[in-house]
Parts: sequence; structure tokens; C-alpha cells
Amino acid sequence: MNAAVHTPPRKQGKAAAKEAQAAAEVLHELRPGQSVELLKELHILTREGRLNQDSRRKLKQVYHLYQFIEKLLAELPERGAQATLADHGAGKSYLGFIIYDLFFKALAGGHVYGIETRAPLVERSRDLAARLGFERMSFLHLSAAEAVHAAGLPAQIDIVTALHACDTATDDAIAFGLAKQARFMVLVPCCQAEVAACLRQSKALQLSRTPLAELWRHPLHTREIGSQITNVLRCLYLEASGYQVSVTELVGWEHSLKNELIVARHTGQKKQSAAQRLTALLEQFGLGELLQTRFRLPPGT
Repeated sequence: MNAAVHTPPRKQGKAAAKEAQAAAEVLHELRPGQSVELLKELHILTREGRLNQDSRRKLKQVYHLYQFIEKLLAELPERGAQATLADHGAGKSYLGFIIYDLFFKALAGGHVYGIETRAPLVERSRDLAARLGFERMSFLHLSAAEAVHAAGLPAQIDIVTALHACDTATDDAIAFGLAKQARFMVLVPCCQAEVAACLRQSKALQLSRTPLAELWRHPLHTREIGSQITNVLRCLYLEASGYQVSVTELVGWEHSLKNELIVARHTGQKKQSAAQRLTALLEQFGLGELLQTRFRLPPGT
């Protein structure tokens, strides 16, 4: 019979010390009271409770966005204790779960809604919320357009978020926010292709014979300028609809190229100048038809 193999005490001591150091590093990265189980389920922490380079990047990005949202929640009545938040294109609901865990979990009220078109992700999020006891989280298998009139959502939503909502999904989230009279919208657009496609088709006829056409002569520039124009149009649309808008970067460029953060705060003051500039830009770039669909201006602008 073979003798049992034993690890020398010195090696055991080094391994234990290494594990303790790794655990301490993880705790240093997390917020007080944060659920380690949740972060494992979201694959931000490994099964062993560790952070790798990719998960550290994800955590930093979500934390940074949470800091913006936390400040907005604090501006609401009762410091957001009864706030409603709808997250569009929720995916695996990283953002919604983190917000609930760090903010709503300790409160008696408030509700987080995750809106997602992929049924398996919706079911997964529902199961996770049930296991964690996150009772004031709901996950709806809906598009943004369907969510506007869905019975499972209140008539008014305090904060609308859309993290890396691809192409026109950001515009759908904005339309939802307007319909729900959102007090704040927090948007991180991603992969905008609609305007770039129009530029490739030379629809910007008023500019095609000017030096400005050089801005989209090369395919890479077409994609970049299309993305830039799209976000400028969104900001003007929000201002014309009664919101004050600020634009900043979410995290450093070394963490994500999809980095633009748009924060809109409802004031009720619809800017006529923003409506005029929006209309002029759409016409110059051959996108005037969007005034009847995506950028339908409110009455009185």
C-alpha cells in the first residue's frame, strides 16, 4: 500500500499565505457589503473568488458608471429610496445587479427593471435574483418599443440606463425614457452603424462636393465620423426634448473603445436652438427622414 502523500508544512504555509493575500486583494477591490456570490455568478470573480485582468477591467467599468448613477439617485426624493430604474439591453444584467446590490439592497423600497430581448438571459437573471433574494428586481423579455406600454412597468421611471446598447438600441432607450418621463438617462452607446451606412452611400449630398467629404472618404473614418455624428444628434435631440446633457468618458481608453458616456437630466426646458441645429444636421447629411421616426421633435420646438 502506498503511503499518503503529504505537502510539507512550509509549502502549506506559503500556499495559505498566497491565498490570504489574493483574498485580501479582492476585498480591497470590492465595496463594503458587496455580494461575493453575485460577482462569482456574473463571472467578475472566478470560482475561487479571484479577479483576473479581464474581470478587473469589467468591474472598474461598472463601478465607474455606478458612481454616476449613485449621485443621480441621491438627487431623487428621499435620496432615491423609492426610485425606479430601467436598464435597457440588460444582457446578463451586470449593471442592474451591481446597482441593486450596492444601493437598493439596503433599502426598503425602490425597484430595478432589466429589459432584454434574449429570453435565456432573462430567465438566467430571474433565477439569479431569486437565489440572491433580490426581491425588487424584475426582468422582462421585451424590446424597448414594447416596454413603453408593457403592463409590468410603471407609468413613470426615474432613471433609464443603456450600457453598450448597440446601434439604434440607444435611440430606442431614449424613446422609452421620453415616454416614461425619465428624470435621468445614462447612456453608453456602442457600434453605431446607421449614419455610417448613409455616408458610404453618399447621401450627404450637400457636403459631398466640399472638403468636408474627406471626413468619411476612408472606411475607418466613415465608421468613426458616423459614430460621432450619431451621438451629437442624440444630444441635440435630448436638449430639444427638455434635458440638460453632459458628455464625458466612462473609463480610460485602455479599458474600452466604447467609451462615451451621455448623461441627460430632465429640466423641462426644450431648447429651440437644439431643435434647429438637429434639423439642419439631419438635412445636410441626407437623414431628414429621421425627423419623422428616430428624432421626432416634440411639439413647440
